[in-house]
Amino acid sequence: MRKAFIGWYLLLAAALSGCGYNTLQSNDEQIKASWSEVVNQYQRRADLIPNLVNTVKGYAAHEEKVLTEVTQARAQAGAIQATPALLNDPAAFAKFQQAQGALSGALSRLLAVSENYPQLKADAGFRDLQAQLEGTENRITVARNRYIKAVQDYNVTVRSFPSNLTARLFGFQIKPNFTAENEKAISAPPAVNFDPAPKPAAER
Repeated sequence: MRKAFIGWYLLLAAALSGCGYNTLQSNDEQIKASWSEVVNQYQRRADLIPNLVNTVKGYAAHEEKVLTEVTQARAQAGAIQATPALLNDPAAFAKFQQAQGALSGALSRLLAVSENYPQLKADAGFRDLQAQLEGTENRITVARNRYIKAVQDYNVTVRSFPSNLTARLFGFQIKPNFTAENEKAISAPPAVNFDPAPKPAAER
């Protein structure tokens, strides 16, 4: 009886492997790992923002609109729980992506404002924060690209025969991905320019 059970178990394992079950499991785990890295890098960026906002405020306190935009965008992005469950909810995933895109835009506008304040640009703390932010944006791009690739591999397996039958049997579903139309805008790091600002015409 025991030998029969073992034989049946091995046969079932071989059948599942041949139908893509192991591949689905492996791809799903890769997605989770890639997603964790995406979230970590976005959190790293969020952690830099309070110091960046305070530094800018010290030199450009009257730029209230752009400072408020960054603070609010950070709060809205942070309010979304980026758990693995979000990866199975296209609407929630789109909301997460939209919030992070809005934060990227707000940060770009904040850095653009700094161009009007030579003393701010010369501040060592501000320059260090800019460099850290640029590095973080680059890490976000890398992490997002790895996630995109992991989801593509997984989705191909879910759609392909005969693994699509296994996916349907065990509840593996297509996962949402970062959309192509705003991929360039969101993944592009904010411009960091250390060149001195041009002098006003009156000073030339």
